[in-house]
Amino acid sequence: MPVDIVILAAGQGTRMKSELPKVLQPLAGRPMLEHVLERSADLDAESVHVVYGHGGHQVPKALADWPVQWILQEQQLGTGHAVTQAMPGIADDSVVLILYGDVPLINETTLAELLEKAEAGSLALLSVMLADPTGYGRIIRNDHGQAQKIVEQKEANETELTVCEVNTGILACHAGRLRNWLAKLGNDNSQGEYYLTDVIAMAVAEQYPVDVLIAPDEIEVMGVNDKQQLAELESANRAAKAAALMKDGVTLLDPTRVDVRGKLSCGQDVVIDINAVFEGEVELGDGVNIGPNVIIRNSKIGAGCKVHANTVIEDAEIGESCELGPFARVRPGTVLEATAKLGNFVEVKKSHIGKGSKVNHLSYIGDTEIGERVNVGAGTITCNYDGANKFKTIIEDDVFIGSGVELVAPVTLEKGATIGAGSTISENTPANELTLARSRQTTVKGWKSPRDKAKE
Repeated sequence: MPVDIVILAAGQGTRMKSELPKVLQPLAGRPMLEHVLERSADLDAESVHVVYGHGGHQVPKALADWPVQWILQEQQLGTGHAVTQAMPGIADDSVVLILYGDVPLINETTLAELLEKAEAGSLALLSVMLADPTGYGRIIRNDHGQAQKIVEQKEANETELTVCEVNTGILACHAGRLRNWLAKLGNDNSQGEYYLTDVIAMAVAEQYPVDVLIAPDEIEVMGVNDKQQLAELESANRAAKAAALMKDGVTLLDPTRVDVRGKLSCGQDVVIDINAVFEGEVELGDGVNIGPNVIIRNSKIGAGCKVHANTVIEDAEIGESCELGPFARVRPGTVLEATAKLGNFVEVKKSHIGKGSKVNHLSYIGDTEIGERVNVGAGTITCNYDGANKFKTIIEDDVFIGSGVELVAPVTLEKGATIGAGSTISENTPANELTLARSRQTTVKGWKSPRDKAKE
């Protein structure tokens, strides 16, 4: 049976005190709404419809790469009204799943179970038990434990306010049935809004089965209304990711100080020190050791690599048994072959470094092809940019470069060449020869430094 997902994302989020729409507030480095879209993608829905409002076109613009139907709710007249905006694009024989852009940690397993109940012919409703249900709509059941209606906090009487089972707002139902109930909604309530929750009482009145699933974890259905709640979910998400890594055999020296802001896959015997941050898609091979304060983004780190403290790696591929840092920066487009080494304060951009080659200290390598077994001395820089264009440096196998060398691209250092320390190389150098480019050292005898006569 086809599934259409409707995500309500029109809330203003005034308590965020931010120019950014609530659903675009970042959680684990990504907009909250993107987490919900990711869960939707996991469910293989026929179509995903996002109802947005406050923030105008900021929301669809920020998430333009996602294949969704964007629907503008020009007037925010309640959740029932919001769902109604999406219904014209949904067939009657589909199952509709209602989600929320500010409930980012909902679990795929929970949603799959909810959909099973709806596909079996019921209005499937997700609830949760709260120690303090203040502010939430209560699930009101009859003496047989069957759900009868949902009463919003402001409409509830004293008895109803004692109920601890609350509505999460997440539900699933056959589209045809839902469409009929939405058409009958009224706004005769203290808020003057069209409540989606009123369809529960309509289903009961028609003797249509209402099946309530109680969420196993309060965190996964927690909505976000302010920065404090956002921080709570950030901590919960971080803890969940850390727990999953340790379950898979990863050693975390302090699980409370590791941030996974995307997808991290690890081989066996991986060790991660404190304050490591992983963004996008990151892969760590067997035996990788990540030092403290390391940031890795959209990169693959081969087996046996050691990444020392304060190293940043972005959009790069690192071969097996490489060593990086401390304080190395690997910029996008960089590839290191096996056993290569980048040392202290080395920056590499859009370069290929061959097997066993070393760039040990205080160097910048950009737009460069480095062969195997190359030694790049301390303080070497490739001068690859003339202010308008980038040029390539080629360093062939077994080249030895002394300290303090400038390589003015485009230039090629042929196989086995040796470059003397302090040289500025602007022409190709021959294979297996020593090349120097220094001015002659001169001492001016009797020279005296200038003096400021005004101070004499």
